[in-house]
Amino acid sequence: MSLSITVPLCCLALAIEALVGYPAPVYRVLGHPVTWIGAGISALERRLNVPTHSFGERRAAGVLTLVVLLTVTALATVPVQLALGRSVLGLVVLAITASSLPAQRSLYDHVRDVAVALEREGLEAGRIAAGMIVGRDTAVLDEGGVARAAIESLAENFSDGVVAPTLWLLVGGLPGCALYKVVNTADSMIGHRTERYAAFGWAAARFDDLVNLPASRLAALWIGVAAALTDTSGPGAWAAVRRDAASHRSPNAGWPEAAMAGALGLRLAGPRVYAAVTVEDSYMGDGRREAKAADIRAALRLYRVACVVQFAVVAGVALLVR
Repeated sequence: MSLSITVPLCCLALAIEALVGYPAPVYRVLGHPVTWIGAGISALERRLNVPTHSFGERRAAGVLTLVVLLTVTALATVPVQLALGRSVLGLVVLAITASSLPAQRSLYDHVRDVAVALEREGLEAGRIAAGMIVGRDTAVLDEGGVARAAIESLAENFSDGVVAPTLWLLVGGLPGCALYKVVNTADSMIGHRTERYAAFGWAAARFDDLVNLPASRLAALWIGVAAALTDTSGPGAWAAVRRDAASHRSPNAGWPEAAMAGALGLRLAGPRVYAAVTVEDSYMGDGRREAKAADIRAALRLYRVACVVQFAVVAGVALLVR
């Protein structure tokens, strides 16, 4: 895809999503691209992930599932990009369509809901709100655990849900971004190390690690720059990334989490409970473990500036391309 098309497309899509998000009336009528992708994944998983098949057969079925989803998505989006990318009006339509794929606004809203719940209704409401955005057992979390869970989710999803879609929109236009969302959605649904998905979800999990590799590093960079521009700690963000990012059990999540932890003076990650099983993980940052709703608010301010930093870079690239 030509940068003369993808760069202005990316600028417009980010601006539209930041301003209006994904309107609820549209969701009620049409659903969302992620729900469409999810329906396809579920249908293929029910048909192809046969428990009585061998590990190798189920892994091959998972590879086939991913190939089918990517092929269908490419066939649906490439003609749209080619048809609409030739005029200003077409570019606007493309941007409106592509604005459904990054999640700047919705991520902010969901994490803010956790802070609001803690502030207004207390711990139990905070646990419920946090349970909407994290996979861990929130019932066992105290106030600090709820706040850390929200901040960790904000950091990781800044990479997966904002920076990565932006990057692949720049590289490949609407098809590139849509193909990324297929991989990321597949990983979130089937990329788990459980008995049901360890084989079938292997391809989705490994491919997701690969396509998120550059975005996770960029996310840490944007957070570090944002920290230097605000009242948080830029040096703390860089120090935490250098020291801790590579020790995270995920090859990608540690980068934005470490940057966020260092910027806010917190100690994030560490052992967490998923489905009554404690998962050991390294700590990100060397600050305090105690966290409150005020720390979620500080993380959200840092996140907003990081989104602005990213948009400024994309806009700068647009000027260079012109």
